[in-house]
This record gives sequence, structure tokens and C-alpha cells, in this order.
Amino acid sequence: MAAVNGLATAFGGVKVGGFGRKSPLVFKIAPKFVARSGADASVDLEEKKAASVAALEQFKISADRYMKERSSIAVIGLSVHTAPVEMREKLAVPEIQWPRAISELCSLNHIEEAAVLSTCNRMEIYVVALSWNCGIREVVDWMSKTSGIPASELRQHLFMLRDSDATRHLFEVSAGLDSLVLGEGQILAQVKQVVRVGQTSGGLGKNIDRMFKDAITAGKRVRSETNISSGAVSVSSAAVELALMKLPKLESDSARMLLIGAGKMGKLVIKHLAAKGCKKVVVVNRSVEKIEAIRNDIKEIEIVYRPLDEMMSAAGEADVIFTSTASETPLFYEKDVESLPRVSEAIGKRLFIDISVPRNVGSCVNNVESTKLYNVDDLKEVVEANKEDRLRKAMEAQVLISQELKRFEAWRDSLETVPTIKKLRSYADRIRASELEKCLGKIGEENLTKKMRKSIEELSSGILNKLLHGPLQHLRCDGSDSRTLDETLENMHALNRMFSLDTEKAVLEQKIKAKVEKNAD
Repeated sequence: MAAVNGLATAFGGVKVGGFGRKSPLVFKIAPKFVARSGADASVDLEEKKAASVAALEQFKISADRYMKERSSIAVIGLSVHTAPVEMREKLAVPEIQWPRAISELCSLNHIEEAAVLSTCNRMEIYVVALSWNCGIREVVDWMSKTSGIPASELRQHLFMLRDSDATRHLFEVSAGLDSLVLGEGQILAQVKQVVRVGQTSGGLGKNIDRMFKDAITAGKRVRSETNISSGAVSVSSAAVELALMKLPKLESDSARMLLIGAGKMGKLVIKHLAAKGCKKVVVVNRSVEKIEAIRNDIKEIEIVYRPLDEMMSAAGEADVIFTSTASETPLFYEKDVESLPRVSEAIGKRLFIDISVPRNVGSCVNNVESTKLYNVDDLKEVVEANKEDRLRKAMEAQVLISQELKRFEAWRDSLETVPTIKKLRSYADRIRASELEKCLGKIGEENLTKKMRKSIEELSSGILNKLLHGPLQHLRCDGSDSRTLDETLENMHALNRMFSLDTEKAVLEQKIKAKVEKNAD
């Protein structure tokens, strides 16, 4: 029943360095269902449901084996550190589809709770699994099916972490320690959005919800109590830096800038262009309203609006093109770029800086001799410049993350004994109520005033509370004393045996019953 932490190494999910890089995870994937079409579709669906229910019923039969380990928190995913953008874009889940993804994940046989964190630099799935091995296998199979990436290829880039390692990873992500650009602020906003979407859709369970909220606290503390954010840059600012690095030095001030997409990242591109002294930027967007709002916020640069249908003509007049849209298909292919007029000899090549995932510019554009394409993975060149300072700041932040991790684990450990506390109190209260009624019956209602009856009831409750105080104190595991989790769980098992409470089995059976009923619907 005790938590088994730090098992990442057993599965290849090893953290190295100060930025949370993980080595690839290798494990076998169960065979996928073979899809059928036409008249067989409904039969296929019924067979899947029957197989799902049968699997859970088998799980219920062997419940004793699973009572030895509590549900595990796990993260399975890939990031800019482990997988190229070509793979990340196939796994990317748009925010509007997060509730659907959570629902599908929670319908898997061994998954209780789930959350999806999908950004341009990472795609990570956080789950609470009834069974560690079965749950992980189901999630990876889901990732393979939804992305269309063969499992053999996918597993070369996945990392997986369990319990305290998974929680620490999320805290580091929220603090910006695992970002390509150390300390960048946008990831904290994205972690907050996971909570907002989860609360709206009702998809987050108590463990995942608490973990993400504590991650937000950790991210805020790291930014406010360390200097990690001083001089920190975002993906957007790194893109601007990269563009200026690649332009001829004498031409950087006069280069014609074009931005396609005026969302959050696009607005940051404009902000950083202005900070670098750029006087004018052309912005292509679906609507002019966003452009007007940005003009009101950023007055240091001239912002020229062009509608979406003028995108190609605007591109032909630009030396540097930043793309940052939510389009799921490329906006530029080789044939589109070949038809554009060449830039001046002084500029040399037209630059495409694509910071979107999925990508807005096809990789084939690099075949055009007069063009050079960069994507989010190329931003490493910018951020590697100050590696020593990054390491020092990361070490300072780890102290705060460890404090927040301890708080979360103490809270989670305290959940272990809650069912036993409730059952013990309920058991004792039933005895108290039964004996109280016997006593009152012997005295006779006619011989008791209201005050006397109340006094007797308070006496019985007082005796009960004093008797339970000691045992309940020894079931506390919230980090407020020196008692370890193992000691607390030993006390819990002893009380379960003494009073035949069967708490662990009852809790597990309740979880399995809920899964069986849900999957049978």
C-alpha cells in the first residue's frame, strides 16, 4: 500500500541536468484493435464494450493483488528535449479538444483521472492509474492510435515518470525549468489553462486537480522568490533574436517584417520587435479587431494590417516572415514560396521563422534556394548562449520546488487513511448509538427530561471522542509530525484488522465498480 516513488529509472524515464531532460522509454505495446467498417461497425463497438467490461471484471477478481499498491500518478509524454517538431505536431491536441481527450483517457480501463498539457514544445498526459503497468500501456496505445504514429517509433521519444518524479516534473514545467527558454512565463499560463478547462468540463479528479494547482503555486513562487525571470525570454522573443542573428548586421534595422497570426505569441513577437528598435511590422490576420487592440497596447511600433486573402502578396514584400497561427495545415509550401519575388542582395535570403505547432510552413520550403526556414527547434541556438547562468538559476529554483513537492506529497499521503478514519468513526458511532438506545430504554422516556437526555447523549459522544482520539492521531500523515508514511500505514492496517473494517478492499472495489458501470454504458 505504501507509495513507490522514484521508479522512473526502471522504465528509462531518467532526468538529467537541470532542465528535466529524460531519456527515451522503451516498453512493449499491446496489439491495437483492428477497425471494421460498414455493417460490422456496431458489432465491433459492442465487442469492444464487452471486452472492456470483461477486463475490469477480471481486475476485480484479482483485487487482492492490487491492494498492495495505491493508485499511481504518472506522466507520459514527449517534449522539445526528446522529440522533433515533426512528431510533436502529430500528437498536438488543440485546447478545444482537451475535454474530449480527457474523457477518452478516463474511459480507459485502468485510468481514474487524466489531464492533457499540449503546447508548441510539449505534449504530456498526466494520469492516475489503478494499475501501473496496465494504465501506462493503455495511455501509450491511445497516443499511438490518435496520432497515427506507430508505437515502435513513438516509444523511442517518450519519457515516463511516476509519483513524486511525475509531480516534480510538472512543478518544474510550471516554473519554466523544463522550457526551451528557462523561466519563460507563457508555460505557467498554459498550466493554469489546464485547470480552467478541467474544471469547466469536469474532467479533473481530486489528485490531478490538486497537483496542477500546487504546480501553479510552485511556478509563482519560483518567479517571485528567485531572479529566474530577470532577463528571461519567451519563445516569441527567442524567435525575434534568431531572426536578428541571421540577418546581415547592417540590414537588421531596415529589414521588412511580416507577422502572420495575431494571437498571444504573435503579440509577443510584435512587442519584442518594438523592443529591438523595429519601427514597422505588417500583420496578416483574419480580423482587424485584434490588431486594433494590439495597437492600443504597443504604441512604439507602426502596425500595418493586411487581411488573410492578401497573405501571399504581403509575403512577397517581406524579408522576414514570422508565422504563429493555429492552422493545422501549412500556410506555405515550396510552390508558394518559389513564386515570391526575391529579396534584395543585401538581405540575401528571405527568412521564415515558424513558431507554430503544428507547423505553418512546410519543410519543403527549405528547398527554395532564396529562402531559409527555421522552426521552434532551431531556437536552441539562441538559448544555449547563457547556459551557465541557466544552470545556476535552476538550482536556486529547485529548493522551492522541493518544498512545494513535500507539501503535495503530505496531502496525498493523508488521503490514504481517510477511508479508515471514516469507517472507524462510523463503526464506533453505531455502537454508541445502539448502547445509548438500550440505556435510554432501561431508564424510560417518561423519567427523562430533555436536559437529562441531552446530557446522556453528550456523555456518550464525549467518551467516544476521547477513546478515538489516540487511534485517529496515529492515522495522521500530513507532515505535521515526525511520523513516517510507513508507520501511519502500519497503524491503519492494524486498525483494519482489529475492527474488520476491510477499508482497502472496499475502496478498490468501489473504484472498479465505477469503471465497470461507466464502460458498460
